[in-house]
Amino acid sequence: MPWQQKIPYLINQPIGVSFLDGTGASGVLCGASSGKLLVIKYLYQTQFALMQYDMYTIQDIHGFPPCPDQQPLY
Repeated sequence: MPWQQKIPYLINQPIGVSFLDGTGASGVLCGASSGKLLVIKYLYQTQFALMQYDMYTIQDIHGFPPCPDQQPLY
């Protein structure tokens, strides 16, 4: 499935973004607007930023996999 078709299914979900230049980013997908993918990214402490990635720079997007079943550490 082309990555653009994944957008509606991944809104408000954690995603990984791979770019055509071989780099990547991760965050929560907020949507797409005006040729840009909108992703909330954690910076530090209590700060987050809304990143706007040009769609022509994106190779693919992937939802995060579920955590493996493990015993709680508490």
